[in-house]
Amino acid sequence: QVLLVESGGGLVQAGGSLRLSCAASGRTFSTYAMGWFRQAPGKQRELVATISSGGSTNYAVSVKGRFTISRDNAKNTLYLQMNGLKSEDTAVYYCAVPVLNYWGKGTLVTVSS
Repeated sequence: QVLLVESGGGLVQAGGSLRLSCAASGRTFSTYAMGWFRQAPGKQRELVATISSGGSTNYAVSVKGRFTISRDNAKNTLYLQMNGLKSEDTAVYYCAVPVLNYWGKGTLVTVSS
C-alpha cells in the first residue's frame, strides 16, 4: 500500500499564503499521477489540482493562477503552494493517488476574512 501524510495546514488571513506537503511512502513515487482535493463542511469533495508522473499540471478554475502543485520525486513529496487565499478556500485538503484510490487523512486550512 501507499501511505500519504499531509501537513502544513493552519489558520491564515485572506490574501495570505500556505504551503501544504504530502509525504508519500510505499511504492515508487514517480510512477503515478497525484493530486490535491478539498472538502468544505456540507460540500462535496472537489479536485483542486493534479500533476502527472511527467510533471504536467491541471487546476480547478477556482484556484488557477493562485495555487501551484509540484512534486519532488527524490523526496517522495507532493506540494501545494497556495497564494492569495480566500475565505472560500477554507476546507480539509487531501492528497491522493487517484488511479489507486489512495488518500491521506487530510489537513485543515482555515482562511479568515
